[in-house]
Amino acid sequence: MDRSQKADSVASLNAVFNEVGVVVVTRNLGLTVAQSTTLRTKMREAGASYKVAKNRLAKLAVKDTDYAGIEDLFTGPTALAYSVDPVAAAKAAVDFAKTNDKLEIVGGALGSTVLNADGIKALAAMPSLDELRGKIVGLINAPATKVVQLVNAPASKLARVFGAYAAKEAA
Repeated sequence: MDRSQKADSVASLNAVFNEVGVVVVTRNLGLTVAQSTTLRTKMREAGASYKVAKNRLAKLAVKDTDYAGIEDLFTGPTALAYSVDPVAAAKAAVDFAKTNDKLEIVGGALGSTVLNADGIKALAAMPSLDELRGKIVGLINAPATKVVQLVNAPASKLARVFGAYAAKEAA
């Protein structure tokens, strides 16, 4: 990798750090190509990205961003999982680490808040933005359906009373 490629890599990583909502630092302990491909696929499905970056370049890229506190985590064979959704990257990384012991969660950051491995696991347990939006829509729709049921209930009760009187007179 020559100097210009390194500068491009640092610039692209810096742009990533300025755009994302969460960064998870993982340690690869001998992932095979197939396992790495599976991890990248799961990340993509969750709306996250996974990138192996040189530690020195990652340290340069993280300076002057909200994620400057994770600079100390870049030691050994590390990789970055990141997403705009604050939960997606953490959830995908933790789920993959549960089934594969060759991926270790080192830590990460949620904005300027630095998290250790347990903090990332706790973040992964939270519902994603899409799940929260679904719950909010459900809560908003529930009262509307109850109002419709309450408005229709007196009319149906009245219809049943008239039906009962009609049946009583016919008999």
